Amino acid sequence: MVIMKNVRKVYESSNTVALDDVSLTVGDGEFVFLVGPSGSGKTTVMKLITGEVRPTSGTVLVNDFDMGTIRRRKLPKVRRTLGVVFQDYRLIENMNVYDNVAFAMRVVGAANRDIRTRVPYILELVGLDGREKRMPGELSGGEQQRVAIARALVNSPRMIVADEPTGNLDPVRSLELMLLLEKINEMGTTVLVVTHEKELVNAFSKRVITIDGGKKISDGEEGNYWQ
Repeated sequence: MVIMKNVRKVYESSNTVALDDVSLTVGDGEFVFLVGPSGSGKTTVMKLITGEVRPTSGTVLVNDFDMGTIRRRKLPKVRRTLGVVFQDYRLIENMNVYDNVAFAMRVVGAANRDIRTRVPYILELVGLDGREKRMPGELSGGEQQRVAIARALVNSPRMIVADEPTGNLDPVRSLELMLLLEKINEMGTTVLVVTHEKELVNAFSKRVITIDGGKKISDGEEGNYWQ
C-alpha cells in the first residue's frame, strides 16, 4: 500500500517544485494508472515510492515504511516489497534470461533450490518458457520487457511499479504487456503503472490518477477518465 499525504517535493539544486501538496492512496490489490504529460511530477512520485528521493514535506508511507524518515540501511528491506519495471529494461547483457531473473533472487540471499523452483515458474507465467538460455540481445523488445517483469516479480513483491513500461514497444506488444500486468494483478499483486500513453490507459477500465504541474488534478475510480 502507498499513502501520500500533503507531499511537497522541491529539488534544491534547481529550486524546482516537482510536487505541491499531493495526496493519494494506492490500496493493496489495486491496479492504478498514474498519468500526466512529461514534467508533470509522476516520475517524482515513483522516486518517492522507491526511496530514490525523500519528500521535502508531507508523508510517504510504502508498505508500512515511512519513506521520509527511514534510515538508508533499511531501504533494501523496503525495496524487497517492491518490484520495479523500467522502460529501458535494464537487463544484464552478459547473462541469459534465466540468470537475469535468478540474479534478483541471489541478491536477497535465496537458496539455490528455491531459485531452481521459482525461476522456471515465473518465466512460464510471463510467457518466456523455452527462452531460458537466450541472451538479451537475442530477444525482441517485448520479450526483454517480459524478462524485466519476471525479474521484478520473482521475489514475490507486494507491489509492482512500472515506469513507462511500454515506451519502447509497438501498440500490439504494449497491449500484450498490459494484459500480462493485469493478469499479475488478478493474482493478488498491487500494480502501479506510470505512463503518458493515454490510448493505452483508455483501453482499460482501471483507476486513473492524473498529475499535472506537480498537482493531482483527478482521481477516477474506474473507467475512461483521461481525456
